[in-house]
This record gives sequence, structure tokens and C-alpha cells, in this order.
Amino acid sequence: MKMDIDIRKLIGEATAYDKKEMVEVKRPKSWLKSVSAFANGEGGVLVFGITDDDVVVGLAHAEDDGETISENVKTKLDPVPNINLEYKEVEEAKLILLHVQSSDETPCYYIGDKQRIAYIRIGNESVVADRTQLRNLVMKGTGRSYDTLPSAYRFEDMAFSRLKSIHFKRLNRSFEDNEFISWGIIGEDGRMTNAGALVADDSPIRHSRVFCTRWNGLTMTSGLGEAIDDVELEGCVIGQLQDAVTFVRNNSHKKWWKEADHREELPDYPERAVTESIANAIIHRSYMEIGSEVHVDMYDNRIEIYSPGGMMDGSLIQQLDPLTVPSKRRNPLLADIFSRLDLMERRGSGMKKIIDAYKRYERFPNYHAPEFSSNASEFHVTLWNLNYEQFLKDATKEGKEFLKEGKEFLKEGKEFLKEKKEFLKEEIKYRKEFLKAQRGIYKIILLDPHTTIAQMAAKLNLSDRQIRKYIKRLTDMNLIVREGGRKTGIWKIKDTDYDNFFAPE
Repeated sequence: MKMDIDIRKLIGEATAYDKKEMVEVKRPKSWLKSVSAFANGEGGVLVFGITDDDVVVGLAHAEDDGETISENVKTKLDPVPNINLEYKEVEEAKLILLHVQSSDETPCYYIGDKQRIAYIRIGNESVVADRTQLRNLVMKGTGRSYDTLPSAYRFEDMAFSRLKSIHFKRLNRSFEDNEFISWGIIGEDGRMTNAGALVADDSPIRHSRVFCTRWNGLTMTSGLGEAIDDVELEGCVIGQLQDAVTFVRNNSHKKWWKEADHREELPDYPERAVTESIANAIIHRSYMEIGSEVHVDMYDNRIEIYSPGGMMDGSLIQQLDPLTVPSKRRNPLLADIFSRLDLMERRGSGMKKIIDAYKRYERFPNYHAPEFSSNASEFHVTLWNLNYEQFLKDATKEGKEFLKEGKEFLKEGKEFLKEKKEFLKEEIKYRKEFLKAQRGIYKIILLDPHTTIAQMAAKLNLSDRQIRKYIKRLTDMNLIVREGGRKTGIWKIKDTDYDNFFAPE
């Protein structure tokens, strides 16, 4: 007989339950690994008396099996997790439900067969914890997270001008020195935490980086040439968020049309969705994954945002409703710093904000909602370009009109396209150089408004002549301005897209 609806409700999601046809006395590891995984995760239920294809067969000696289960848990798991045995009868078939509580003393190891192994849940499987996952379990067992641990760097060697600048803009008051402790940047032992090292201007945590790339086409290997734009963002994670969102904005477009009483805009990507996606990637990523960074890959029709580290409880987001997934913060101290700056909510409703940002455009044809996917070590967000389908239609329409002009026009068109291709190649190179210099100049001005042309040139490894050319272009575009005299004046960023990005809403 098939599993009834009450049992389905009882066992819940795949990550939170497992099932066994019988209590395998000679092979206890086959089910004890699930007990270990539940204890190391969010807890769960192991149901005995059900086959893999959900047929309820029951247990012939349920009471004896219950004693066997209890004895094996006590002797083959270390530390022993909190469990509760429940006997349930379904249409005259006896089942055992082994409820396993989430343990505060992790890792919970299986010990037997001369082995000592910790397991975790990934989707509906119990798998051996790898080195990084084992370190996370050790931290969980001590009640710590990566961002709260003392860093290997000295607070006295760090500067926090980016944090202070954003703090003043968001909260309209200066950041006081005593707040370094209350914000958790300095621990109770007087040492700087990893969270402090992450928000420092020149963060020494080298794998705390964001790689942004605007690819030419629909894939990395589309054959349409090199990337149109790319940048590697380092330093303060708050600045990484600001610079990554600016990168997306600079490589996006907006369509607009007039309504009776207002102008309607349709961006390629809703900026709130972009901001939340990148913020979540930075805040909730696993910083234990050495050599792995956040990636923001822009294609013609979508943005893919990758961050190291899957769901904390081992579940797969693609199997869940993202609107109802409970918030679990991998880096609670870092998340608290962002929430204090009013850059995110403490409740952690990032995925809901992303979805809501897109929902206002769902009336448009060919609308695609944001997509989320994860596995044991990765989390992916896909944001779809709202204007892409219209872009294809416009291109098709132009192509048809172009073909009507005849063979001679096509011949001329081929020559034109050849020249245009060379022009675009030069334009892409020039645009990349300018955008890279623009980002560097903004960053230098933010940290030191009194900086000189010579200092900019030295820091960006460019000539004074190149810097003056970029400065002139930025000034002509009214993006920066020099206030005061040549010697005593300061530079000021007027680019509202950049400078006021963190202004209160």
C-alpha cells in the first residue's frame, strides 16, 4: 500500500526526513549516517518500515527494533544526539519514527568499522562532510561563526574610511571609535574579528573578491569576441557591493515611453533585485572556501550571480518555495553590520525582495521570474533581462528591412559591417579602459578627496597625461568636480548613480 497523506505531512521536506524499509542490524551505518546528518543539521525524522518507493510495509517486531535503534545510537554516535522514538500504526502496519534533534555539540560522528565520520544532509541524501563543511561544524559546536572569529590581522594596521563614509550618508551621523567594539569589528578580547577585516578599506582577506564580467553574447564561449567589460573588486565588502551594482548599471540599458501623465521606464534589470542578489552573495557566502569568489556574469539576456556555499541546512533551494524559506545567516555579524547601515533587513528577506522587484513587470510579454539554485557548495541567482525579447524583435525587424534593399545593398552592408566590427572592437577596448579608470578614480577620491593627479597616476599605474584625459572627460560629463584652488581644493564625485547609491530611500 502507498504512503498515506498523514505520513507525508509528518515527514515534511526531503531534507528533513529519510526512510528505511527495515532496521539493518548488521549494517547500522546505512541508517546511522542519516542520524548523524540530522544532528549536524537542522534535525529530522527517520521513518522505518517504508520502502524507497514510498510503500508502507511495516515492521514485524517494532518494539525489538526500537531497542536496537536506541542501543546503536548510544554506542555508535559521538556525541550522542537527542532522539525520540515514536511508534505509529498505518493501516495495521507498524512504523517507527526516529525524531533527531539538531545538536549544539557538533560534529556528531558515526564511530564504527574503525571509522570516525561526520555526515551532513544535501537534498535528500546523507553525505560525508568535506574539510570545509567539517570546519563549519566545529565552529557551530563552539557557538561561533567565521565572521566572529579573531582575524590574523591587527586593527591598528587597518583603515575604515569607506565604512565611516557610508555610515554618515546612511545614518547622518559620524561613526564613533567606541562603535568598533559594539559593532563586533573588535572582539571582547581586543582583537579584530574577521568581520572587521572584511569591512576594512584594503581588506587583507584575499579571497574576499567579486569578479564582474559583461560577456558578449549568451555564453562565455559564444565566439563573439572577448568580454565587453570586466573588473575584479577587492577591499571593503560594502564598497564591493556599491561597485558591483555600479558595474551592472553601466552595462545595462533602460527603455522608456510616455504615458498620459508620466514617463514609464523599463530597465534591463530592476536595481533592487540586482542590489539584493549581490548583497546576499557577499553577506551569506562561505568565506571558508579559500580560492573561491563571488561572480557576477552578465550576458545579453541574463545576469548570473554565483556565491560559494550552499544552503546552510543542506536543502536545495530549487526544491523549495523561496518566499517561505526561513532566514539562516551564515555570517551573522557581517549581516548585522549591513543591517545597521540600513543596507539589508535583519529578517533576511532578500529572496522575497528580489522576486517582488520583478513582479511589477510580470504583465510584460515573455516575462521571466528570477531563478534560484544551489548544491552542497554553491548558490546561484539568475536575473533575466526584461528588454531582451524586445531587443530580438527590433533586431529581426531591422534585418528584414535590410534584406529588402537587394543584393547590392547587401554587398555594401557587408563592407559596412566589417568597418563597424573594427570600430566596435576599438570602442570596446576604449570603453573598458575608461570604465576601469573611472572606477579607480572614484575609489581614490572617496578615500582621499585631496589627492593629486600625480598620486592618482601612481596608484593606477598610468601616466599623468592619461589621468588628465580621464579627469577632463569625467569633468565634462559633470561626474566629478574640483572645488577650491589647485593646491588646497578637493575633488568631489557628482555622479549620483555612484555617490548617492546608499542614500536613504
